[in-house]
Amino acid sequence: MNLFFSCDMEGCCGVTSWLDTGDEGQDYNAFAAAQQRMTCETAAACAAAVDAQAARILVKDAHGLGRNIDLAALPEEVQVNRGWSGDIYGMMSGIQRGEWDAVCLIGYHSGAGFGGSPLGHTLSREIDSLEINGALVDELTLSAYTAAYFGVPVCFVSGDAGVCAQARSLIPGVAAVPTGKGEGGSVTCLHPALAETRIHDTLLEQLNSGAYEQCRVDLPASFDVYVRYRNEPDAYAASFYPGAELSDEKTLHFSSSDFCEVLRLFHFTL
Repeated sequence: MNLFFSCDMEGCCGVTSWLDTGDEGQDYNAFAAAQQRMTCETAAACAAAVDAQAARILVKDAHGLGRNIDLAALPEEVQVNRGWSGDIYGMMSGIQRGEWDAVCLIGYHSGAGFGGSPLGHTLSREIDSLEINGALVDELTLSAYTAAYFGVPVCFVSGDAGVCAQARSLIPGVAAVPTGKGEGGSVTCLHPALAETRIHDTLLEQLNSGAYEQCRVDLPASFDVYVRYRNEPDAYAASFYPGAELSDEKTLHFSSSDFCEVLRLFHFTL
């Protein structure tokens, strides 16, 4: 069994403020604490993979600069991709290399326009919403679509309650562990040790049962994309991407039958 992990920070236990994520200010202590939570929850998931006798485990550090996880805290069997290669696969970079049996998403969060997290966003904090085929999408959906493009099921998600609900509605049979629930500018979260235990035990059960093989998402036949920017100049600049156009002063429209072209759009405009 070969497993691919994509790990984010905003959905980890106790992460509540942009100061925690390193995106605002210089609050080193808050950021270091959030990096520790991201490390510990990733380690719990990786330990489950080791216990399930996975042959290969690759972790993509998918938050910020991609240099958050303490490698020494992970099992020796784990490989970690740090930084950003510059390819179009973003948070799922690495899935295009190798044959994977399942994907696990750790520390994921609600998307822009969904509610459910004070840190809700989709790829960029400079957009208000991202729609595909008339429905709001989040980073979970984009990661699930990327996995589907390569024929890999997404079997496990941890993060805020909102993204776990989205996962259950999108992915048949997915196992999900909510680590906290957002309300306005606050998050009510589990004790970190309990979050780690639930992540480990739930993922281990999912892997040992073989249910992960059923967690497949149907990739749409075509993609009609609308990106709503917060600022008009950003939308205007993005409209010069080949095939893109403005549907109004703040909204970019793009269509393609190839999901990789959608990822390429996001790579160069978000």
